[in-house]
Amino acid sequence: MTSLIKKNASGHAGDGDANLLINEVVGVPGGIGEAARRGRAAAYDGFLRGLLPARDGVALLAVGGLGRRQCAPYSDLDLVLLHSGVPGTDELAASVWYPIWDAGLRLDHSVRTVAEALSVAQDDVKVALGLLDARLVVGDQALADGLIRTAADHWRRTAVRHLPGLREVTEARWQAHGELAFLLEGDLKEAAGGLRDVGLLRAISAAGITDALRPAVRAAHLRLLDTRDALHQQVGRRVDRLVAQERDGVAVLLGLEDGDALLRRVAGDARTVSHALDDAFRAADRLRSGRSRGGNGRPARRPVARDVVEHDGELVLARTAIGARPDPSLSLRVAAASATTRLPIARATCEWLAAYCPPLPAPWPAEARAALTTLLGAGPGLVPAWETCDRYGLVDGWLPEWTRLRSLPQHNPVHRFTLDRHLVQTAHEASRHAREVERPDLLLLGALLHDIGKGLPGDHSTVGVPVAEAVATRIGLPAPEVELIGKLVRLHLLLPDVATRRDLSDPVTIASVAEAVGDTGTLELLHALVRADAAATGPAAWSDWKGRLVAELVARVRTALDTGVLPEPPAPDPALLAGPLPVVHLTGDRVSVAAADRRGLLATVAGCLALHRLEVISADASAVDGRALVECRVQPRYGLPPDPVPLRADLRRAVAGDVSVTQRLRGRALASRGGGAAPRVVWHREAATDAVLLELRAADAAGLLYRVACALDEAGALVRAARISTLGADVVDAFYLVGGWPDDATRARLEAAVLAAV
Repeated sequence: MTSLIKKNASGHAGDGDANLLINEVVGVPGGIGEAARRGRAAAYDGFLRGLLPARDGVALLAVGGLGRRQCAPYSDLDLVLLHSGVPGTDELAASVWYPIWDAGLRLDHSVRTVAEALSVAQDDVKVALGLLDARLVVGDQALADGLIRTAADHWRRTAVRHLPGLREVTEARWQAHGELAFLLEGDLKEAAGGLRDVGLLRAISAAGITDALRPAVRAAHLRLLDTRDALHQQVGRRVDRLVAQERDGVAVLLGLEDGDALLRRVAGDARTVSHALDDAFRAADRLRSGRSRGGNGRPARRPVARDVVEHDGELVLARTAIGARPDPSLSLRVAAASATTRLPIARATCEWLAAYCPPLPAPWPAEARAALTTLLGAGPGLVPAWETCDRYGLVDGWLPEWTRLRSLPQHNPVHRFTLDRHLVQTAHEASRHAREVERPDLLLLGALLHDIGKGLPGDHSTVGVPVAEAVATRIGLPAPEVELIGKLVRLHLLLPDVATRRDLSDPVTIASVAEAVGDTGTLELLHALVRADAAATGPAAWSDWKGRLVAELVARVRTALDTGVLPEPPAPDPALLAGPLPVVHLTGDRVSVAAADRRGLLATVAGCLALHRLEVISADASAVDGRALVECRVQPRYGLPPDPVPLRADLRRAVAGDVSVTQRLRGRALASRGGGAAPRVVWHREAATDAVLLELRAADAAGLLYRVACALDEAGALVRAARISTLGADVVDAFYLVGGWPDDATRARLEAAVLAAV
């Protein structure tokens, strides 16, 4: 360790301190790897042995990381002062604990007799697990051996009974900390698949339930320990969460290329641990509850598919399949059976398939294609079946491209999964829409391949097309279907992008989408795919308003494809065309305003809505019969709708020209300006019937639409529509500017005004 810190006024390390004077007092070495961890454990042992005088009936035991000799650079010490009831143990304990605190070490300690320790372990399963790692540091060997041996025997006898409760506690921890494999800033210890779960595997193995610590798990465990060592060394204190700003430094210490390579390694190791723990819990369930037995007392075997039978709650190969030369499609058929029955594949079966199942020919036989379609369309059973096959390398045999995709991080915060899991999850979500399309098989395959271009240079929707087409060809699809798969990949973002960024009442918008899609069958596939993609991405990727916009776009494009006639734009709300001005209507997520003057009306309405914490999703401005109209779709910025009474009053006063409201808007807008990357303006020349399109890409901020609309108004531009698309912390705002294509000087002036407003 390289950093030393000073004592605080009380003589002990403060909460923010990091192992005070640890080099000087304890002499604990730094470094990464198993040898370094054992070296630290040896240094701690030597320090602790000097604190406890030789005395019968007293022993100092290490548990936790020190007990396992797996000390990270800034580990806590977990110690038990064990005694046989000898007098003076309180004073003896103080003589041990205070030098440890004075050395600046974080300490978890207890003082117990053997009977007390066993009693606590019987009531608290966490204590029982801790005693499995207990190791004598100094003191009475016989006393320590008695506790360690008795605790291990007690665990072996009671583990099956304790595991259901332990599983509930574990699942609550997973819920709180998430899955390490899919987190950009995961807790290496507490998250699912982390070091805490390896401890559970060790306990299950100690109980003799199953061999949970297989070579792949042990290797994953060591790499996770190395990562934590490097994280401690990088930060200079005890920390288990791998935050973004430390990733590259940790990667360098581990000899990895960059932070993404580190994330991929951590994700792979976490998935190995999680899969092993699922398997171990199932083994415990089988042991506790038992399965139906045949007449000979053995677990019954039940056929579930060709060459596949259920045995003791797991899927195994039929004896005839093992004896004969295996069919290349066998691994896919086993995976499909697992997904449809939602029964796990036995570990030995996975190992046999990985070792002996021959590779699939190109193109695939029809049976393999059918099995893949069954697997992808199985619904909830798809993800666990695919994950199991992936852990044993079977997926690489089906799709060699999977190696590049596996555990690839997605840094957009709306994504909750790594790329490979996102693709499988999208296929699962697509199965919900299988009956809405003519070709559900192509929908499922398109869902699996839609983001296959990610990780390659360029636009993933473009560079992914030849990769997806190559996969479809190898699978054995005919040329027209291969082309359609490529089209789904190329256009999978078309509908949401157009729906949220373009004026759906403009005939040019509908005509361009209809031309790109080509037919209603493809339109249906894209509509199902976009919903599946959003559901697999995460809750921030979809909303009711976005679903309505996409559905509206699909309906208009379908009409154009079916009839060849572009639908008419919707008529304005008749209530806006009658009665004295101004007119303000609030209906659901719609805000409609009519006023006498069109100039600046959109900016005023947008600013007033921002003042009341409403986000504008879309806005249309028009003039009918001498009235200026603005119609907006809105949603609450922070989840709670505003009080409609003051909102309506402010809108009326603002559109009537009340200066006090305008001043409030400007003050609030200036206070709400967002940061982020440099904003950018993009122009689109032929995206509208009677307007040009100015697209702003910037960081999201309250009042952004108000500021930009004001800037455009002051620069002399007339905005007839605006579409707002929020993508995480960024927005893509499209403004339809009435008139023809502006000259270079005008474009530069408008662009400068917009960027200055941002």
